[in-house]
Amino acid sequence: MPGSEHNFHRKDEGVTVELLHLIRTEQDEMPEALRKVAEVILAAPAAAARSTIVDLAERSATSTATITRFCRALGFGGYAELRVALATETGRVAQQRWETDIGQEILPGDGLERVLGVVSGNDIRLIQETAAQLDLASVEKIASAIAQAGRVLLFGVSSSAAVASEMEYRLQRIRVPTWSRSDAHSALTDAALLGQGDVAIGISHSGRTREVIEVLAEAGSHGAVTVAVTSHPRSPLAEVAELVVTTASRGTTFRSDGFAAIHSQLLVLDVVYVSVAQRTYERTRDAFDLTARAVTGHRLPEGEK
Repeated sequence: MPGSEHNFHRKDEGVTVELLHLIRTEQDEMPEALRKVAEVILAAPAAAARSTIVDLAERSATSTATITRFCRALGFGGYAELRVALATETGRVAQQRWETDIGQEILPGDGLERVLGVVSGNDIRLIQETAAQLDLASVEKIASAIAQAGRVLLFGVSSSAAVASEMEYRLQRIRVPTWSRSDAHSALTDAALLGQGDVAIGISHSGRTREVIEVLAEAGSHGAVTVAVTSHPRSPLAEVAELVVTTASRGTTFRSDGFAAIHSQLLVLDVVYVSVAQRTYERTRDAFDLTARAVTGHRLPEGEK
């Protein structure tokens, strides 16, 4: 990672960024000493909020100077500020869980009411976190590029491929020439044909899927605007992208972090899609009218079963 320990994503001005989510997404890119601090905090955030700087240094097998560097890397002036932020967030999370009885684990014997509560509560929370951290300036740039693009290429694998396909459908519906790919060879050949005025969007929760990184790098080498949709703002995918929008993700039992990121990814791309539609309002309205009439004959009349 280029630069010093102080180069981590810091608190955005005017935007509430969930502290524990920020630490979770940044820890893999941290130097080893800071990563030890992150691991201790994430393992027991409430306990960390009650700890002195000496206690936290001892529990993480580091030093007080390392704790101070960790705080500054996240945009805090010192450990006192970090403790207040941790206490505030852990208190809020505890209150929410008490009110909604939402936990992270689903046991084999749990009833569907419990399953529904855990799954829906987790998805709602992730959507809220994604909305809070979404870089609207980047969304504006992405939407503007897509609205004027000659071609748009979307690429993702596994669950991200389904998200890419959904965005393809939406953009095609408003006359944006768009293709989604889930096969690396097809995506790479398409990326090689992109150029100035085109857009390539790579979707990967981890930001470490080799094929997605390669496709975005290929598209960028030919002058296309490159966009990364990922939960990790300092991932290799983010490094090769011109524009980055981040998503929140936290797995539950039977649903990995990648699966849990789907709704957050859809939220980000839906905001982009609506912003594109705003910029192409007349074209979009005409497209909706034409496509609605085209499928009218395939819908049963009201009242008919």
